[in-house]
Amino acid sequence: MTLKPFEDVVAEHGPTVLRVCRAVVGPVDAEDAWSETFIAAMRAYPDLRPGSNVEAWLVTIAHRKALDHIRARDRRPVPTDELPEQTTDRGLPGGHDPELWNAVGALPMKQRAAVAYHYLAGLPYTEIAVILGNSPDASRRAAADGIAALRKTLSISVSGDIT
Repeated sequence: MTLKPFEDVVAEHGPTVLRVCRAVVGPVDAEDAWSETFIAAMRAYPDLRPGSNVEAWLVTIAHRKALDHIRARDRRPVPTDELPEQTTDRGLPGGHDPELWNAVGALPMKQRAAVAYHYLAGLPYTEIAVILGNSPDASRRAAADGIAALRKTLSISVSGDIT
């Protein structure tokens, strides 16, 4: 069995990876994390074993790139109050609900990642556990706690589709 052309992989999984990046790092860094994910994936793709779960593999790479962006963001100087920070809808597939995305961004990292990987990427908790380095039960709990926090923050019923 041979691997699909990489362009087909990008076309098929690109939107999912962008949603995951958007949920984990926010709209400002999402496109950069997405690009870095696919650059790293392109380099490693020829060595990917046929039959591998490409989506889970890409989400794992996106997770690592997102963590790199978060760490880099924490090292950057804080902007002054002279220029107000403006929100953007770039990198926000499926909607322009800043209240929802701010609530997702306010979740603790493990909860935010578990919610993004399960509800946006559709990954099972066993694969999320591998990405996050915990157990499937811990991943399920983090996602449940994240959804509960979103429901409380937004005072709405959150369905399986956050976009």
